[in-house]
Amino acid sequence: MSNFHLQLSPATPVPPSIVGTDVTLVLPQAVPAKSSFLNLERIRHELVQMEDTIVFALIERAQNLSIYAENHENFVFDSSLSSNESFLDYLLREMESVHAKVRRYTSPDEYPFSSDLPKPILPPLKFPQLLYPNSINLNSKLKDIYIKNIIPALCKDGDDKNYGSSATKDIDALQMLSRRIHFGKFVAEAKFQDPSTREEYVRLIKLKDRAGINALLTNLSVEERLLKRLRLKALIFGQEINEGLTGTDLAGAMNEETWRNSGDGKKRVRKIDPELVVKIYEQYVIPLTKEVEVDYLIGRLDFPDFVPEV
Repeated sequence: MSNFHLQLSPATPVPPSIVGTDVTLVLPQAVPAKSSFLNLERIRHELVQMEDTIVFALIERAQNLSIYAENHENFVFDSSLSSNESFLDYLLREMESVHAKVRRYTSPDEYPFSSDLPKPILPPLKFPQLLYPNSINLNSKLKDIYIKNIIPALCKDGDDKNYGSSATKDIDALQMLSRRIHFGKFVAEAKFQDPSTREEYVRLIKLKDRAGINALLTNLSVEERLLKRLRLKALIFGQEINEGLTGTDLAGAMNEETWRNSGDGKKRVRKIDPELVVKIYEQYVIPLTKEVEVDYLIGRLDFPDFVPEV
């Protein structure tokens, strides 16, 4: 579960001084990034840590077959359960119900896939108010992409009857992907607080210019470094590591032909295709994250008096 809020250190309070951006809209002064929870470097550090967990989750899921779909014929549900849900839907709802009771979804960086979850049985925790009140949740879209696009590319087709372990691994991957994607809200608020771009964000938001906001949010050099880093992590994490492995061996593993032809002559197969990991981020994770960021910023001026707690 999330511990982002525990990793952030308190900062010096910023007085809620008010500056006018024009005659019709008054916004709080931007919070200095270096003195706030909404420090982009701090957020990026958290995102890099998530990469490790996501890559390992995808590797774990790739070891099982695809197995299921909606109304899979091999799933026999109790008559009291919905006949319109897959086994994944059922297990996800049950697990999230338990997590909800221990207040997982009261954390500002956790978002459930299920609705109508039970209330926490533990007393509430006080989190700093870093985001304006919003209900942005792309988990339904994420789950649809995961089942229809990611699983078929990640896993071999077939049914090995390992329903419980496969669905559990899917839930691990989905929950981590969800957290990563919705972390875009923190990125968006941090960038909105940047004095060098704040006026331009305000202008684009007033115009409801989603394409313009997306372009302003985009940092291609950061994305290129991200994809390069993911490729290297998938190359290393996706191979067998033994105590005799040297730096030269790891360097050789970066070259596919060298890696496959080394060793005892046996055919070597990676646990996951590094290019697939890159593709998942490039085609799904990054675009969904940006969609969250744009959605968040589109509604930002509806809360002109909101100042993040730092």
